[in-house]
Amino acid sequence: MDPRWSSAGFGSAEAVADAILYEGYLLYPYRRSSGKNRVRWQFGVLVPPAWGAAHGLVDGGVAGSAESPWQQTECLMESPESAVVRIRLRFLHLQRKTVEERTAGDGHRPVDRIDTGDRTELSFDEAVPQEFDVEAPVGELRRGHRVDVRVPGVEDVEVLVDSRGEPVGRVVRRRSPLSASVRVSVDQCRTPFRLQRLTVRVENTDRTTPAGNRRAEALRCCLLAAHTLIAVDQGRFLSLLDPPEWAAAAARECRNVHTFPVLAGEPGSADTLLSSPVILYDHPRIAPESPGDLHDATEIDEILSLRTLTLSDAEKREVRATDPRAAAILDRVETMPPEVLERLHGAIRSLAPVRPPGEAAERTPWWEPGAEPAVEPDAETVRVAGTLLGRGSRVRLRPRRRGTDAHDMFLAGRTARVEQVLLDVDGTRFLAVTVDDDPGADLHQWYGRLRHFRPEEVEPLPGPVDAPPGEVGALPGEVDAR
Repeated sequence: MDPRWSSAGFGSAEAVADAILYEGYLLYPYRRSSGKNRVRWQFGVLVPPAWGAAHGLVDGGVAGSAESPWQQTECLMESPESAVVRIRLRFLHLQRKTVEERTAGDGHRPVDRIDTGDRTELSFDEAVPQEFDVEAPVGELRRGHRVDVRVPGVEDVEVLVDSRGEPVGRVVRRRSPLSASVRVSVDQCRTPFRLQRLTVRVENTDRTTPAGNRRAEALRCCLLAAHTLIAVDQGRFLSLLDPPEWAAAAARECRNVHTFPVLAGEPGSADTLLSSPVILYDHPRIAPESPGDLHDATEIDEILSLRTLTLSDAEKREVRATDPRAAAILDRVETMPPEVLERLHGAIRSLAPVRPPGEAAERTPWWEPGAEPAVEPDAETVRVAGTLLGRGSRVRLRPRRRGTDAHDMFLAGRTARVEQVLLDVDGTRFLAVTVDDDPGADLHQWYGRLRHFRPEEVEPLPGPVDAPPGEVGALPGEVDAR
C-alpha cells in the first residue's frame, strides 16, 4: 500500500470498509442450497445505465439497497487550496464459477457439481475485490475532475483430477469487463466561515448489457457493494450527523444518493470519511473481540459461530464446495480456541460514572427521541394529497414496487394507524404506523416496534388527527409532502 494512503487514515478505516464490501456476500448457513443465498448482492449495486432505465431504477434516495446506475457522496470539508484529496473507490466484481465435466475427445460440458473423492465443486457465483485511487489538489477539483475506470475481462481454468491423478473436469472462472467513471468537484459553501462542499459521483458506464437481460446476467457488469474512502491531507471533514451550528444548513443541503459519508479512522480524527451504502455512525469500528468477518455487519459472532459448529458433515462439505470465503469461515470456526469463543459471549464497553448532585446531565445522544427539541414525533404532521396526517390518522398502505423492504409488499392495501411522523438524518419524513388487523398491534405500539413508510407510500383515509391540546389545524412541524 502507498504509505501516503496509510498515513491518511485508510489503514484503520479499511477494516470497517471490508465489512461493508462483504456485507451479505454469503449468509449463514453459507451453503449454495440455502434460500437466503439465492438472491445476493443487496447493497451498493451500480447497474448498467440502459438496464437500470429499462427496469425503472431511478430512485434518488439515500438507501443503498436500491439499485441504481450511480451513487453520489456530498460532504463538507475545511481545507486550503493546496490540500490534496484522495479517494479510493472499492467494489466487488462478479466472478462466475462454472464446473465442467470432461467428455469424450477431451471436450467439456457444464454440470451442476463434480465430486473427486475428497473434494466437491459446485457451480456458483463468486466475487473479486477491486480498488481504484483518485488524487487531486482542491484547487484543481474546483474545475471538476473525472477518472475513467476500466476493468478487463478474465478467464481462469483449474483442472480437476481424481484420486489417480486423471483429469475428470475443470473449474472455469470468468469475469466480464467493467467500465465506470469517478467525477469529483469542490464548491464553496455560503457559510460564516470558509467551507467547501466535496462531491464524488460514481457511475456505471457499461454500454454492453442488453436492457432485456435478467438481473443475474446484468450483475456481470455491475459494481457490487460500491463505496468510497475519502481523505484530505491538510484539512478536516465535518460530520453530517452532528455538524457545528454554523454549518448545519450546509449539511442539510448535501445530497447523498445511495450512499452516506461518516467520519472514519481513529476516534477524534476528522481527515477521513467512509461513504457507505450501509448507513453508519461516525467513527464506526469492528468489535475487537470479533475473530473474523462472518459476512453480516450486524452479526452476533457467538451465535453464528455456534450455529456453524452444528452443521452436519454433509452440510460442511457443501459449504466448502460453495465458496472459498465460506470454507475459510468454517475453518476459522472449527479451529477457534475456547478462550476466543469465550470472549464472544459479551463485553462491557463503558460504565457511566455517577454524577454528583446538581451536576448537569450529559447531552442526550442524537439517536434518542428527546435529542432534538424541535422534533416531536408524536406531534409532527405531514400533508399528503391535501390531507394533514399525524398521530391517530388512518391510512391505506401503498408500498413502492421497487426499492422497498420485501416484507412491506405483503401489507399492500392494508389499513393502518399513524403513531408518529419521523424525520430521518437525510431530511426524509417517514410515517410510523401500526397495522389495523395485526393481532399484536397493541404490543407493538407499547414497545415502539412500528412499521415505517414514506408519505408517498400511503393513501389518507377519513379520520381525525390527534392534535395536542390547544392546537388546531396545522402543527408547527407540518410539512407538505406533495
